[in-house]
Amino acid sequence: MRPTIISCFWISVLMTVVPAHAGKGRLLATGGVTNIEGSGGGGITPWASLSSYAEADEWGATLTYSAAGVDDFGLRVQGVSVTYGNRVEVSYARQQFDLDTIGGELEQDIWGAKVRLTGDLIYGDIPQISLGVQHKKNRTFALPQAVGARSDKGTDYYLSAGKAWLHGPFARTWLANITLRATKANQTGLLGFGGDKGNSHELMAEAAVAMFVNRYWVIGTEYRQKPDNLGFAGEHDWHDVFVAWFPNKTMGVVGAYTNLKSIAGLPDQKGWYLSLQVTF
Repeated sequence: MRPTIISCFWISVLMTVVPAHAGKGRLLATGGVTNIEGSGGGGITPWASLSSYAEADEWGATLTYSAAGVDDFGLRVQGVSVTYGNRVEVSYARQQFDLDTIGGELEQDIWGAKVRLTGDLIYGDIPQISLGVQHKKNRTFALPQAVGARSDKGTDYYLSAGKAWLHGPFARTWLANITLRATKANQTGLLGFGGDKGNSHELMAEAAVAMFVNRYWVIGTEYRQKPDNLGFAGEHDWHDVFVAWFPNKTMGVVGAYTNLKSIAGLPDQKGWYLSLQVTF
């Protein structure tokens, strides 16, 4: 995988510890990390939590660089998000997908927005519930079109509910999140949208469970259901097991084992995922 100049700049920023400017009252790690589509949450699925630690009347921002490698493919993601008042999140991500075995590269832009509707991740009895949207534009549509994709752009809509328990099992803090997504994206949109088997939005389930080992370390797992629109190759659900480290409110590092099953007819796509982010 070839890092871009922007990627190298963001990595250098991530390695520099600077004071956090927002959300000093929110608990460490409650901003989560950034998923592969630029939204606040886990690695492969968005959560109800908003990125950064911004509270009422505060602005927050997050920069992230993520990379994943499986048997026949590699993924790089550069993303930025801005939040206000722990109420609204706006994000952008650029995905670059290397076809290591087949040859070539796919690219996609993702613009996202998320609004916290009600509840709180930590306080009160009502879980935090957020409504989100992700508009995706495939920048390299020749290959997706050749395998049957109907469109080079599409929009996902999702509703997420998340809750943390400060004194859960094993005297640890736990977090659970469930997301329902309406989508017609093939491989998150990297293979276009819709196909010969279907060209309408389908409701997909996504879920995550995480445990805080201590204040700074989190372990967990995620699951993401996927639509199956292309007849040339079946699409399968994804899951991962991750470890996250939050040394302070400025930095977050996530490593994961990923199982993406079959992609574009190539089976057993298992490998690693690494994400670095800095929060202001």
